[in-house]
Amino acid sequence: MKRLLLLALPLALAGCPKPVEQALPAPSATTAAATPAPATVDASPLLSQYHWQLMDATDAQGKRIDALFARADKPLQLDFKEGRLGVSNACNRMSGTYTLSDTSLTLGRLTSTMMACTDNALMALDQEIGKRLEGTLKIAATQDGVAQLALTTATGDKLLFAGNPTADTRFGGHGERVFLEVAAETKPCSHPLIPDKQCLQVREVKYDDKGLKVGTPGEFEHFYDSIEGYTHEPGVRNVLRVDRYTVKNPPADGSSNAYVLDMVVESANEKQ
Repeated sequence: MKRLLLLALPLALAGCPKPVEQALPAPSATTAAATPAPATVDASPLLSQYHWQLMDATDAQGKRIDALFARADKPLQLDFKEGRLGVSNACNRMSGTYTLSDTSLTLGRLTSTMMACTDNALMALDQEIGKRLEGTLKIAATQDGVAQLALTTATGDKLLFAGNPTADTRFGGHGERVFLEVAAETKPCSHPLIPDKQCLQVREVKYDDKGLKVGTPGEFEHFYDSIEGYTHEPGVRNVLRVDRYTVKNPPADGSSNAYVLDMVVESANEKQ
């Protein structure tokens, strides 16, 4: 049975108290050291350098918006690239245009894939996202150790996101886009540090500008690397669109290449 997946184009020490010999005066307002808030920075260069994952959301009264946290293991994520916003980890994937001006982020109408989810809270998440990520929002970014992005809606809802560097940011440049066909079953392969290692069986495939396969793929070969974001299911053959990066100064026992999954283009169940 063959299924085709096409997705729409991230915890006192209490010592024994000592007798107080003399009461100490309370610190004055001038001596109490207040922790300064991180300074805001220009959001424009940061937007595309991170995957923005929702860490807090409150309404105008300061109440947590629980409806936006339907997936505890996969927080709502925003990705900004070349004038387009992508929304993931909801029921459906959403996307739309955006423009940035000083402290304002203006979003175009979001379009969405049309999948149905059995989890009602997850299904409702799409609507909760849609009614907040629309129109013009106030935007503020900070970068004090951890990059953060705050979006405030016209009704006073505040969404706070933490930045997780993209692969381009981590590896210092754009990766090479390649398509890899992964066979349904792994095979034993020799590895000096991993006894009984099982390797994915992989070969590269090519497509033309119309999305049609061209040429004849070679033989499947042992794939000793890993593909970030991909978990292999035995018995299922996949064609993956991945970005291949060159690793600068890899460890002696490490690969000079890193592979990051972009999307699963084709999937076929070959289980007997």
